[in-house]
Parts: sequence; structure tokens; C-alpha cells
Amino acid sequence: MLHELRVENLLLIERAELRLTAGLNVLTGETGAGKTVLAHALDLLLGGKARAGIVRPGASEAWVEGVFDLPDALRATIGDRLPEDAEDLVLARRVSAEGRTRAYVGGRTATVSDLQEIAAGLISFYGQHEHRKLTLATAQLDLLDSACGPEHLERRAAFGAVHARARGLERRLEELREVAGARERELDLLQFELAEIEAAAPDVAEAAELRGARERLRHVEALRLAAHEAADALAPEDGDGVVSLLGGGAAGLEGVGGVDAELDRLTERVRALGYEAQDVAGELRRYVDGLDADPEALEATEERLTVLDRLQRKYGGSIEAVLEHAATCRARRDELQGAEVAMEDATAALDAARAELDTRARELRAAREAQAPLFAQAVRERLGALAMEAARFEVVVTEREPTATGADAVEFRIAANPGVPAGPLRDIASGGELSRVMLSIMGVANDGSGATLVFDEVDAGIGGVTARAVGEQLRELGAGRQVVCITHLPQIASLAARHFSIEKDVSVEPARTTVRTLEQREVVGELVRMLGAEADDVAARRHAKELLKAA
Repeated sequence: MLHELRVENLLLIERAELRLTAGLNVLTGETGAGKTVLAHALDLLLGGKARAGIVRPGASEAWVEGVFDLPDALRATIGDRLPEDAEDLVLARRVSAEGRTRAYVGGRTATVSDLQEIAAGLISFYGQHEHRKLTLATAQLDLLDSACGPEHLERRAAFGAVHARARGLERRLEELREVAGARERELDLLQFELAEIEAAAPDVAEAAELRGARERLRHVEALRLAAHEAADALAPEDGDGVVSLLGGGAAGLEGVGGVDAELDRLTERVRALGYEAQDVAGELRRYVDGLDADPEALEATEERLTVLDRLQRKYGGSIEAVLEHAATCRARRDELQGAEVAMEDATAALDAARAELDTRARELRAAREAQAPLFAQAVRERLGALAMEAARFEVVVTEREPTATGADAVEFRIAANPGVPAGPLRDIASGGELSRVMLSIMGVANDGSGATLVFDEVDAGIGGVTARAVGEQLRELGAGRQVVCITHLPQIASLAARHFSIEKDVSVEPARTTVRTLEQREVVGELVRMLGAEADDVAARRHAKELLKAA
């Protein structure tokens, strides 16, 4: 039950606070006064999309807040967001002038999807054009399934999961079949490329070593001459070189050894230079001796590098890329070689999923076919109370290709007049008849639900005795739950447990809408206005009082 609704800076409403009661609550007012603003406020609490320009001119944001009873089932679901002693649940929505929105549950920020999920069990909203939705086959299927009960809805959800799995397997099988068509050609190419790479056995370290060897072999004479001359400069076989000169210098310094510690350190360094020069000279001679000037070695190195360069040009520009391409080829080869097994597995899984779908579809159909006549009978009884005693209402269940909701199509059919064959609900010509059918269907669909029912001008296209019957139906709905109805009809308004009047003041800019809870003595005046009479019209006031007395 919705206890309070607070609205601030939403379109025409600067501030409004409605304290609702159990039973039938009605909202009335002149056309254009802003009744639909309240409907939009409730839609925002349901997580609906905020329309552009809904913030009152001059305000920075709009605010909608609803205070609800907290059902035990909902407390178990969202109890961690609320104080342990919480008795009410507060849902709210903030909309900035720039169009950004924030949702709140129990005073804490939440996502819009959270708000939608929570509010769905608290409010059922039926707008002015709800009857259009009822003409859709999907909506009719949903209504019948809801009437089948929670266990049926769980079976439907399970069917949807299996259906999604089957669709995924169908796509996978199709992919495998496409792979199989080009499998042999692709395998041949992969095997060729792998054989070429594996025969060459490229290696990053080897490639670097080969390039270094090629440079040495290409310049072997220049290298030999430079190394030989450097060795002779350091330690020639005859004559004085760097080693000899360093040895003489060290010997002269050693003659004054022990006199000055600083000079002793320098003497040691000169001696070390002599040793190092001698060692380098030996290394240079060994380098010269080790140089290979064999033309065949250069030719072999060039050939090996040619093979590696060709692989790099074909498969990525580097040895690393060639090796990575080989790994990709192996993985793809393994996938193709396993495609046949994968196809067999996918086919078996798809057959099993389809068999499960058939079983689950039969269970869903049995439940729908059992519920359809009960649903239709309940709707017929309600239509009889709405001056459509002769109407025939049927719920027809037929087979169709499986979708996520099962393998059935549901169609609501009605014959509003005797002797006329029943036809699809969408073909009903009279708006008044459609409004009454919609109200009857909604009444049946919501039996057993504790959600607040909100009807936005469900009385469109009706009047007279029928209007009274619609009002009685709304009041009957409100006997065990809360109903909120936005209406233009005094016959319906007279049956309200609580009456709110919506008035627009155009003497200020921007125009401002106010919402008042009418006292009992004020209700007569509002009914007179709804009857289209002047406030002092005696006959109209008498009629208004009679409506209230009959209520």
C-alpha cells in the first residue's frame, strides 16, 4: 500500500503531498490541470524514463518520493538496506534540470533497475493507452501465464534458459559446419606453412649469431690485419712495445718503493697496466689465429640467413613473429582436426536441448490450456458486472514455433454482442468496450496480488450506467487492496474512499498546480463541476448528493 506520495517541482506541480488510504482513491480535476503529472510521478517511482523538460521552470531539480508498506517478502530481499525496525519502505527519484536522474531505496542511492525490480511488486500502473498493450499477443501471453501461478512462471523461465542454450548450440553447429566446408583446404595450407617453418627450425639466438658471423667472414682480412698490428704495438716479437715500456717504467718506480705510499699506489697501477697489455696482446694473437677465412663457411652462413629472411618476409618480419605464426597454425590445425568431434558433440547437445524443450513446452501448454477457460470465465463474470452481460470472452491457445516464452501463442477473443463471432481483442471498435474489457482483465490478472493498482483514465469512452458499473468494479478491486484512479467521471469519483482535487492556478508564472484532499462537504462541489454544472445549480447538486448517497 502507498501511504504518501510527495512531488516537488515536477512540471506544473511546485509541491504536492498526497496521503492515500486503503480502498479506492480518486484524483479529479479539469483537463490540463496536471492529473497526468501525478501519473508520471508514479511512473518515475516505477523506474520509468524521465521525459525531457519535466523539471519545473526555474527549479534545479524535481523530486518524487513514495512511502509504502514493507511486505515481509520484500524485507527478506532488501533487508540489508533498511534499519531492522523499519516498518515502511521509501522509494524516491531525483531528476536534475539537465535530465540526470538518481534513484533511492530506503534513503540510500540505488540503480534504476533496482527501483524497477522493487517497485514492480508494490505498484501496477495502467495508463490511458494500456488497452493498446492488451492487444499485443505477448501481453496476452504474459497475463495468462501470470494467472497460472508462480510455479508456472518458474517453468517458463526454465524453458527460456533451455531455449537460449539451444539457440547458442544452433549457432555453434552452424559455425562448425562452415568450418568443415573449408576444412581440408585450410588444413593443407596450415600443414604446408608449419612444415616450412619446422624444417627451417628458426631460432632468435641463432639468427643473431649468424648475422655476426657473416660480418666477420665478410671482413676477415681487415680484422686479421687490425688485430695483428694492435698485438705488435703492445708486445712485438722483437723490439720494444707498450709492454716493454710499461715494464721499464715499473722497474724505475720500484727503485724508490716504500718511500712514499702515494707513489707506491701509482707504481702498482703501472705494473697492472703492463700485465693487462701483455694479456690483451695474447688475446689479439689468439683472435688472429682463430679467424676462419674459409669461403665455404661464408656461403653456408649466407644460405642459412637467406632461409630465415624468407620466413620473416612471409610470416611477420621477425623470427619472433615467425614462431608466433607457427603456434597459431598449430592451434588452428588442432581446432580443425577436432572439428568433427566438436560437431558430433554439438549435434548431440542440441538434440538433447530440443528434446528437453519439447518436454517443457508440453508442460507449459498443459498449464495454459487448463488455465485459459478459468481466466476467460473470470473475465466474463466481471464483464457482466460492467453492462456487458452478453459478451463472450475466450482465451485461445495455439501452437507456434518455440520462442523464449514457450511454443504457444495466446489470443484473447471477444464478441461484444450476441450473434457475432468472437474476434481478436484488437478488432474491438468501441473505446468504451475496450476500457471495460481492459479493466476486467486487469482485475482477474491482479487477483491475489497486494500491489497498489493505479488507473490513469481507464474510464475513457464510457458514461452513464456503464460508468457507474466501472466505478463499482474499481471499488470492488479496492475492497482487498489499494486502488488509485485518475478519472473524469463523477459516477466513479462518488465511490471514492478518499478524493483528491487537482487545480491549476494560471495567475502566476509559471502556472502552478495544487493538489488538495477534499473534505466530505467539498466532494459535492467537485462532483457538480464534473457534471459540467455551475456551483449553484440546484439540480446538479441534488444529482451529486444522490450519487454519493447511492455509493
